[in-house]
Amino acid sequence: MIKETYLDGQLLLAMPGMTDPRFDRSVIYICSHSDDGAMGLVINSAAANIDFPGLLDQLDVVYDAEYLSAGFAGTAILHAGGPVEIGRGFILHTADYVQDSTMIISETIALTATVDILAAIARGSGPGDFIVALGYTGWGRGQLEEEITRNSWLNIEADEELLFHTDLDLKWPRAMAKLGIDITMLSAHSGNA
Repeated sequence: MIKETYLDGQLLLAMPGMTDPRFDRSVIYICSHSDDGAMGLVINSAAANIDFPGLLDQLDVVYDAEYLSAGFAGTAILHAGGPVEIGRGFILHTADYVQDSTMIISETIALTATVDILAAIARGSGPGDFIVALGYTGWGRGQLEEEITRNSWLNIEADEELLFHTDLDLKWPRAMAKLGIDITMLSAHSGNA
């Protein structure tokens, strides 16, 4: 199969009727996409039973609790990034912060998966905006393309407002609205003409 486009830096929007309940109404930021498969992070699902300070404690990252609670990092929501490697953390962030291990996705968005970035965020020297996700979503060779063909996903360009500044429960309807879709008119059933 020859692919004409990759979806790096795009958002995938789960269609109503998604057969996998783990992705019902999901918005997934695609970090990497090639002929070999794709990797992304769910950006509208909160991780259960842990918060940002709790994650720092688990990883033995030293931080000033008073500073952290006063800054936005103290209220950062940890996201359930997907069902793969749920014990591994990924930080999707603005590209104003880059280290050697950072993967640049677009001119404005990057991905880092080291403890160093968490320590930088806790000190106030990290990226301007970020999402901390536990786990990721992955597709093997041709799997995502097949799911798109089966009408499981729509895709749109990502924007920083939707990524970093929209409440979790509003991301899916706002992303659909960005496509001009009234979600009340969508059917949970799909078919082929």
